[in-house]
Amino acid sequence: MPSLRDIKRKITSVKKTQQITKAMKMVAAAKLRRSQDRVISARPYARKMISVIASLAARVERAQHPLLAKREPKRVKLVILSSDRGLCGAYNTNIIRKAIEAVREFQAQGKEVKVNIVGRKGRDFFRKRANYTLGQTWTDLGMIDYDKAAVIGKNIVERFTAGETDEVYLLYNEFKSVIQQKVTLEKLLPIEPPAEADPFQTSVDYLYEPSAEAILSSILPKHVEVQVYRSLLESQASEMGARMTAMDSATRNAKDMIDRLTLKFNKQRQAAITKEISEIVGGAEALK
Repeated sequence: MPSLRDIKRKITSVKKTQQITKAMKMVAAAKLRRSQDRVISARPYARKMISVIASLAARVERAQHPLLAKREPKRVKLVILSSDRGLCGAYNTNIIRKAIEAVREFQAQGKEVKVNIVGRKGRDFFRKRANYTLGQTWTDLGMIDYDKAAVIGKNIVERFTAGETDEVYLLYNEFKSVIQQKVTLEKLLPIEPPAEADPFQTSVDYLYEPSAEAILSSILPKHVEVQVYRSLLESQASEMGARMTAMDSATRNAKDMIDRLTLKFNKQRQAAITKEISEIVGGAEALK
């Protein structure tokens, strides 16, 4: 049975841990609000970009730009967005589990899969496993801005244009709410026209100035960068939501543990006092 000193030391340790988890929850809550606002602001532009690009892709010949080129999908690049830090519940576990399922599915189709990682947690997991081909990695991005997303987007465009891969997929946590994040797998390249296009809309062409090739060369790489940027913002907001929820749960669990330890401490102290009183009374009776 632990001594009163041991129990008291454990209560002090749990209280310090509770202070840390409470502080981390407050920091995550503050960052979440900012990240959530940025995601909400970025979504309309990114969705409109998808609509415009899909419309263009339905009207032009795929040979007019490499990012529209549809090749036999023998080589697939999977870009996984994870976090640099832990203590965010099942955030990284869910994304890694889905990544493993996606890789196995691609391999079952006879495709060669290369995994690109954003975030230290995903990189460390796949780097330790020899049955995965690890490509480019990006870590320590901090607060996401467009310039950081553009670096990743340009790398993806360059690799696809050079013919190193035939398809590119993004895997990330889409932010739904503080307590809900949805693991999402999206095809980024080649850019596809809408599945259910309006026949009237697709039959109407545009006049391009200076030319369709020049416009596509400018707007298509921009589209990739914008979608990567939006996905990174979604991931960061999801990470903050998951961390806030995890730290709130840890804080409440610490409180419950402190209550149980305090009750145990009081019971053991009362038992010790009762034993001492019994010994005193017994000694006094023996002296009579």
